[in-house]
Amino acid sequence: MRFLAISGSARTGSTNTALLRVLQDAAPRGIELSVFDGVGCLPVFSPDLDGPNPPEAVRRFMRMIGESDGLIVSSPEYVRSIPGGLKNAIDWLVSGEAIVDKPVALAHASHRGDDMLESLRTVLSTVSGRFTPDIFLRLPLMKMEPAEISQIVGSPELRRQAQAYLQAFARFCADDTKPAGGSMPF
Repeated sequence: MRFLAISGSARTGSTNTALLRVLQDAAPRGIELSVFDGVGCLPVFSPDLDGPNPPEAVRRFMRMIGESDGLIVSSPEYVRSIPGGLKNAIDWLVSGEAIVDKPVALAHASHRGDDMLESLRTVLSTVSGRFTPDIFLRLPLMKMEPAEISQIVGSPELRRQAQAYLQAFARFCADDTKPAGGSMPF
């Protein structure tokens, strides 16, 4: 099972990117997780650039999504909303097929951010028929450095929790007859 984990942050020392990297390291056998931390490198969406030949950075991003079995999105909250870079990345996907039936789950590296999460859930459930709001990993890591996050989430208890989250998402991805829904809190 191949997952693409998308960080909604353009910041080099992003807490959400660090969380995704720890998930990458914790991935159990049979799950491969790649991290995309390049939302800040995508050009601003324009319908004039959309179509069969989008910019190269967008083609690479779409190819990564197309090659994955599922997407994990982890994002900070900016002014109680989805960061512009992440929204821009999602905008590039709207007219294509890459995300339409792609399973999508959320992870979040803060105890705050409920307004952004609500908006992000609305957007993702609009663009993917397989967004599952119930497979959700939330850890209070806000303002921690990547090394500290790695140490905390690397503890046996949180590592097991991260692996259980990834395994639940893998089961959801494998069951292509299952619509979004259910209840699997993490």
